Amino acid sequence: MAVNFVQRIDDGVKIQNVLASVSDKTGLDRFIPALLNINPAVKIYSTGGTFTALREILGATSKNLISVSEYTGQPEMQGGLVKTLDFKIYLGLLSETYNPAHVEDLKRTQGVALDMVIVNLYPFVQTVAKPDATPEKARANIDIGGPCMVRASAKNFLRVASVTDPADYDGVIGELTRGKGVLSMKTRFALAQKAFSHTAAYDTAIAAYLNGKSFDEVKACYQFKS
Repeated sequence: MAVNFVQRIDDGVKIQNVLASVSDKTGLDRFIPALLNINPAVKIYSTGGTFTALREILGATSKNLISVSEYTGQPEMQGGLVKTLDFKIYLGLLSETYNPAHVEDLKRTQGVALDMVIVNLYPFVQTVAKPDATPEKARANIDIGGPCMVRASAKNFLRVASVTDPADYDGVIGELTRGKGVLSMKTRFALAQKAFSHTAAYDTAIAAYLNGKSFDEVKACYQFKS
């Protein structure tokens, strides 16, 4: 397997293209307008319920808001099961600024380099803590695309900010305001550390729940076709 080892990067990255897909929409009504206030040219790529929420926040005619389906050319799978698992999305997350092949791939696909991901995950822990929780409700709340986006953006902290916690919104906006829309590598690295802790805790919670269930408990959720 060939591995890319990067040497040349930028310390400060101007935030121009943002991917937003959140379960917890706390603070989104302040964070997104603040991003646009700092840089009115920012493009927000979004999915499902987040897209609907942002359309209400920004207005239906906002040219800053683009649906991921429009960007990728692929509709969402029924139930929102597949929204962001697309080559153009991960090219935008994992591409390196000074890699000519990556730059050519972005050109070829008419893709954009995504500078920030605003993602938090399906509420698995909250779901299984409810008295009416079942293995099926737990299974339905296992996020797939969210952890993939978080991990990809955090891996590429060399260029991408992975924002997983609404508690970090004010700090990010503060730095972007002071830096005229630019976010430092120090902050991107700190966000990556938090992002990997976030996905690790999420997977640990899923494993603990499933390992605590018997097959009979799982089987009882379903009607088997004879």
